[in-house]
Amino acid sequence: HELMAEFERRYGDRLPEVRGDFTPYWEDGAASSARETALARNASERLVQAETLWALLDPAHFPDADFYTAWRNVILYNEHTWGAYCSITKPDSQLTRDQWKIKQAFALDADRQSRELLRRATARRRGSNKPVTAVDVYNTCSWPRDDVIVLPKGMARPGDTVQTPDGRPVPSQRLADGRLAFLARSVPPLGAKRFVLKAGAARPAGQAKARGRRLTTSALEVEVDGDTGAIERLVWKPAGIDFAGGAQRRGLNTYHYVPSRDPKTAQSLTGGVTVRVEDAGPLVASLVVESPAPGCRKLTRRLCVVDGLPFVFITNVVDKKPVRTPESVHFGFDVNVPDGVMRLDIPWAIIRPEKDQLPGACKNYFSVGRWIDVTNRTVGLTCAVVDAPLAEVGAIRVDVSKPLEPSAWLKHLDPTQTFFSYVMNNYWETNYKADQEGPTVFRYALQPHGPFDPAQCVKFGIERSQPLVVVPANPDVPVRGSAVRVEPASVIVTSLKPSRDGRALIVRLRNVSDQPVQARLSWLDPKPASLAICDPFEEPAAPVTGFVQLAPKGIVTLRAELTK
Repeated sequence: HELMAEFERRYGDRLPEVRGDFTPYWEDGAASSARETALARNASERLVQAETLWALLDPAHFPDADFYTAWRNVILYNEHTWGAYCSITKPDSQLTRDQWKIKQAFALDADRQSRELLRRATARRRGSNKPVTAVDVYNTCSWPRDDVIVLPKGMARPGDTVQTPDGRPVPSQRLADGRLAFLARSVPPLGAKRFVLKAGAARPAGQAKARGRRLTTSALEVEVDGDTGAIERLVWKPAGIDFAGGAQRRGLNTYHYVPSRDPKTAQSLTGGVTVRVEDAGPLVASLVVESPAPGCRKLTRRLCVVDGLPFVFITNVVDKKPVRTPESVHFGFDVNVPDGVMRLDIPWAIIRPEKDQLPGACKNYFSVGRWIDVTNRTVGLTCAVVDAPLAEVGAIRVDVSKPLEPSAWLKHLDPTQTFFSYVMNNYWETNYKADQEGPTVFRYALQPHGPFDPAQCVKFGIERSQPLVVVPANPDVPVRGSAVRVEPASVIVTSLKPSRDGRALIVRLRNVSDQPVQARLSWLDPKPASLAICDPFEEPAAPVTGFVQLAPKGIVTLRAELTK
C-alpha cells in the first residue's frame, strides 16, 4: 500500500489512461484437456444455480463450507499449473500420470460436488411417489423462460400425457431413445412451474420435422451438406435470411483438423458422411450426422430443433485418436451476415475484436465466456459456446512455433463474420497433456435475431449454460413462486445466494446495457426487512430505498436482510 500510494503521489497526474480488453496469451493450454475443462466450466454454472435454489428453497440450511470446497476445486482446475514438467517428453512416466491425476481430480470433484449440491438444494421439495405424478421445473434466472424438458428414460411415471395443474394439455413427445420431452412455457423468474404427468400417450403437437438432410420448424429451416456434414442452410423464416455460407461459403459447424503447428496444413472433412433422422417431430426433430474425420476414430454431430424455440441445438462428439505429435481441432462458423460486427462475451463485458482491445492484446485466439455474436444493422446470429471457451477470429491461427518472438503474434484483425471454436490442442511442450484419447462433447446453440440486443445475447448464453432444473414434485407442497422480479429487462440477477451468516440473501445485479439505469426489485416471497449495498465480505455498506442506480454495464451487489 505504501509503495503504490507514493507512486500515485509522484506520478499519478502523468499516468496515461487506457480502456479495453488485454486479451491473454496463455489460455490455449486449457484445450489440452478439453473434457475436464468442460466439466469445470459446467460445474461453475451448476454451482451458481445450486446457490440460487438454496436461496429460494432452504436458505437457513445453506451448506457454505461445502460450496467453498466445490468452488475451490473449480478454481484449482482453472489455475494454470497443469501437470508435470515432463508431460510431453515423458507422457507415460509415473510422475506425469500422478500429477495429471491430481489435476484431473479438481474437475471431477467439482462436477460431482456441484451435482450433489444441486440435488440437496431441492431435497425438501422432492416427492417420493412412484410413479412420479408431477414435476416442478425451476428457473434460476431472473426472467421468464421457455424451454424443452427431457425426462429420463428410467423415471417411472403413469404415462406420457403432460398437463398443467388446471388440466391444460402440454405438447409432449416420446423420443427415439425412450425419454419423454415436453415444452415448458412461461416458467417464472427465480421460481418454479408444476407439470402433471398422467396415463396416456404423448400429445403430438407442433411443426418440427426431420426428413432426409433437413430440419424445419415454423421459424427455422436447417439443411446439412451431404459431403461435409456441416450446416449448409440455416434459414430464419421471419426475415427470409440464410445465415449459413458466409464469405468462405463453408457453412456452419464445419470440422477442421491441423496435424501440425501450421494452419496451412489444416484438413477439412469431405466425404464419408451419413445423415439419419433420429426424431421426426412434431415437437422435437433431430438429425444425426456421422463420419470418419482426420485425427478421430469417429465424429458425430447431432442437430436438433424444437417447435416453439427459435434456435438450433448442436452436439458434437469427437472420438479422438491418441495423437502425440502437434495437432489441433476446430469447428468453423462462416456466418452469412454482410457487414456484420462480431462481438464476444467475456467476464462482465462485451468486446469487438480489434476495436475494443488494448495495444499488445492477443489476437491469435480469444477466451470467450458464453457466446459469440455477428450482427449488422438489421439481423444477426448468436452462437452459444457451452463447453469450449476458445475462439479464433477470421481464420485458424493455432499456436505459434516460436512464442517468444513478437513477429509470431498477429498485430491486426480485419473485420470478419467468420470464427472458429478452437476445441483441442497439444501444443504446449511443458506441463500439458500429450494427447486426448476418447470421446469429448462440445455443445453449441445458434439463434437468429434482429438488431443487436446485448440483453438478449447475455440471456441466451446463460440459458444454454444454466438449464431449467427438473425435480419430482411433492404434491403436498405448493409450487415455489417467484421470489423477486427485476426491472428493466436490461438488468439481470447474476447471483442469488444465502449470506454466510445465514441472516440475509446476497443479490448481484448486472446492467448489460451501455446506458445508466434505475433498477427496481419487486420482492414477492420472502420480503426482506431491509436492503443495502454490500461489500465483498457481505457486510452492508449503504442502505437502499426505492431504485438501485447502476452505471452503464455496471454491477451492484445487495444484501437483503431476512429478519430485523
